[in-house]
Amino acid sequence: MSIALIGGTGLCRLPGVDLTREEVVTRWGSVELRRGTWHGREVIFLPRHGASHALPPHRINYRANIAALKAAGASLVLASSAVGTLSPDIPPGSMALLTDFLDLTSGREHTFFDETVAHLDSTVPYCPTLRAMLGSAAADLGIALRDEAVYACTNGPRFETPAEIRAYRAMGADLVGMTSVPEVTLAREAELCYAGIAIATNWAAGIAGQPLTHGEVGEMMAQRLEELQHLLGRVVAASQPLDCPCRHALDEYSSAPALRRLAAGQA
Repeated sequence: MSIALIGGTGLCRLPGVDLTREEVVTRWGSVELRRGTWHGREVIFLPRHGASHALPPHRINYRANIAALKAAGASLVLASSAVGTLSPDIPPGSMALLTDFLDLTSGREHTFFDETVAHLDSTVPYCPTLRAMLGSAAADLGIALRDEAVYACTNGPRFETPAEIRAYRAMGADLVGMTSVPEVTLAREAELCYAGIAIATNWAAGIAGQPLTHGEVGEMMAQRLEELQHLLGRVVAASQPLDCPCRHALDEYSSAPALRRLAAGQA
């Protein structure tokens, strides 16, 4: 069992780990992964924005990324992301587990199943088993981690307007970011357990009373990076093979074997 770590803004490497690079070729494109041992477990690290952090959110090849992780043997995915916050209960500097999302993106390739029919349930989009593991690890480490948050995923690369943020708040969003969708839904199609850990780096537009900058996002991530690494490391060290509903998302379909090949990037 391999554990995949998807690093977003700020999480570009793992401390003290010698990772070897490997290229995985899928029908959706090729992906460079990094494999190594962390806390005694095999991990696969994927920098979401590319090795040099050059890919903007709307240009990320999400299908290739998830298919490559599946083909490389990953079964669990821990994904981090920097977000703006709309909620007074999640001020800048806080960390939260994602439990639901609003998909406000456009033009993204969001499914492996373009040429077949497969409707997957999204009632619980983020793996509850992995969320429980993260919550337990945070409690053991004394790390404050909010146990639920609704993520509004926008297309980017621009930040949102104040009017948009007011609309997202009215829709029930707590956080706003640009990368969790379709990453999370593709992970479900690939029958991967997927959990999202969000780090609130700034107040969303119109709340802070000042313009947003990418610099402040990076600065807050740098401040919380060590804590995030401790949290991920504790879960990696304690992880065991899981048999939760995420691993059986395609069971109801007679075409499940073919669907599973597609989700692993095979023809």
